[in-house]
Amino acid sequence: MRKWEHYEHTADIGVRGYGSTLEEAFEAVALGLFDVMVDVRKVEPRECREVEVEEEDLEALLYSFLEELLVLHDMEGLVFGDVRVRIEKTENGYRLKAKACGEVLDYEKHEPKEEVKAITYHDMKIEKLPDGRWMAQFVPDL
Repeated sequence: MRKWEHYEHTADIGVRGYGSTLEEAFEAVALGLFDVMVDVRKVEPRECREVEVEEEDLEALLYSFLEELLVLHDMEGLVFGDVRVRIEKTENGYRLKAKACGEVLDYEKHEPKEEVKAITYHDMKIEKLPDGRWMAQFVPDL
């Protein structure tokens, strides 16, 4: 049950992802990030990329994960419409392995919206909600 939403923020737009697991929340916030840039429902899984990051805490893990996806967007022109994440606890923190699938940005097909310049720690939060779901959020630099 992955779901994301955008929320109003004073200067930019916030991205919040929900999931029944931590992994699903990370997947949802990644899709929410790309939905800031394009209509992700129109992105087909033509190409896939593997991403792996390790960090000491969950916030740093989310930051590094999203930054890797943004680098792939900037370097290869890819937009992603499907993301699958695995997170494991390690001796020094956490390791995330992800498979992101999408295609090269097509201006007519994907209807570009905003350009995301960078991932930030601004308003970043990762928590387990009272109903048992996970939530991850942050505000990108537009």
